[in-house]
Amino acid sequence: MTTTDGEDRIRRRPDDEEADIYDEDGNVRSDFLALVGAAIADRDTLFLRQNVARLHESEIGDLLESIQPDQRLALVRLLGDDFDMTALTEVDEAIRREIVDQMPNAQIAAAIGELDSDDAVYILEDLDKEDREEILAQLPFTERVRLRRALDYPESSAGRRMQTEFVAVPPFWTVGQTIDYMRDEEDLPYSFSQIFVIDPTFKLLGAVDLDQILRTKRQTKIEQIMRETNHPVPAEMDQEEAAQLFEQYDLLSAAVVDENGRLVGVLTIDDVVDVIHEEADEDIKRLGGVGDEELSDNVLSTVRSRFLWLLINLGTAMLSASVIGLFDGSIEKMIALAVLMPIVASMGGNAGTQTMTVTVRALATRDLDIYNAGRIIRREAGVGILNGIVFATIMGAIAGTWFHNYQLGGVIAAAMIINLVAAALAGILLPLLLDKMGADPAIASSVFVTTVTDCTGFFAFLGIATWWFGI
Repeated sequence: MTTTDGEDRIRRRPDDEEADIYDEDGNVRSDFLALVGAAIADRDTLFLRQNVARLHESEIGDLLESIQPDQRLALVRLLGDDFDMTALTEVDEAIRREIVDQMPNAQIAAAIGELDSDDAVYILEDLDKEDREEILAQLPFTERVRLRRALDYPESSAGRRMQTEFVAVPPFWTVGQTIDYMRDEEDLPYSFSQIFVIDPTFKLLGAVDLDQILRTKRQTKIEQIMRETNHPVPAEMDQEEAAQLFEQYDLLSAAVVDENGRLVGVLTIDDVVDVIHEEADEDIKRLGGVGDEELSDNVLSTVRSRFLWLLINLGTAMLSASVIGLFDGSIEKMIALAVLMPIVASMGGNAGTQTMTVTVRALATRDLDIYNAGRIIRREAGVGILNGIVFATIMGAIAGTWFHNYQLGGVIAAAMIINLVAAALAGILLPLLLDKMGADPAIASSVFVTTVTDCTGFFAFLGIATWWFGI
């Protein structure tokens, strides 16, 4: 087969040499995608094992998202045992399910046996219960029990995110015994930074950092150098709350305990970074009313994801239209009102969205609470008043000059102040109210804030104009 210069260059690259598969924009290089596609079509397993299997799991994930859907499963099958299943934790959920659903359960079980428990749970939780049980049944007893215990915890909890592989020793061991244990024991985590100290019932007593172990004489007992565990995480705790603990106390890892204080796992910073990314991504999507939509979703899934909030938005838009309908006679007599009223509503909508975005994020990060809510509300009201005065002056002058009617300029100026103050208050009070009621403010705030600003803007502008001009 004739090869291009690029293909020949990639084929000749030593396996241990780093290959940059990304272009300057951070996308997978088009020439590399073409070579991988050609290798899949030609069933060139040698090329794929030399140039794809050796990539980092995140790079394989990006590659899977970049190639054509019909090439993904073919790539996985051609790589066989050389395919790193951890890469499936780096792709969209729809792509992960698409690949896993087509893989034999025996192959999944064999691959999961090589993964860290947190990555294994991430893949298993997307499977049907029947397939999951069949896969678990093929795993060694100890590993099966660990994974089942993690899967029993609620979705999006610390227990689901934790790694069940950890190093735990009794307090009466010496540093020398602990070091020898770590040297001799084969079933240890691939990497760890802490050793946990437990009693015979597995109740967590404390922890010792590895650097402390290295600096201490062998005959010293663990109980003499252990410290209280920094902020152990309850297994039932929501993963977002656990991530906030890591952020607040600058943790690299944290013990995960059950309701009885027994050590069941460890939460590490790499998992917390994923949680922070997922939660931020989720909040942004919910603010836009798109739910859990992924770029890889098909047309029907995307329609279902967006339909509900579009339907709600239609209802709120009709509410705004009904406010305009109250003043249809005024609009007929003064056409300038129809020209100017969208400006008032649009300014209010943008101002409300600004305040709402800051408020929702502050609620998510726990920066906004009952102790500082009053101060923030007063601040936003002040911002609304000042912005209202500034833009009322600008728009009043423009409208007065445009229509040669400075009374009309005064009317839109007054309406602008009213609506920008209402927008600021709605942008902070509505998310606070939804949060107090136990609803996610990121989901519903945007629709309600926009409704408030539209209705207030239209009513203020058209109402003041009708009263002032007597129309």
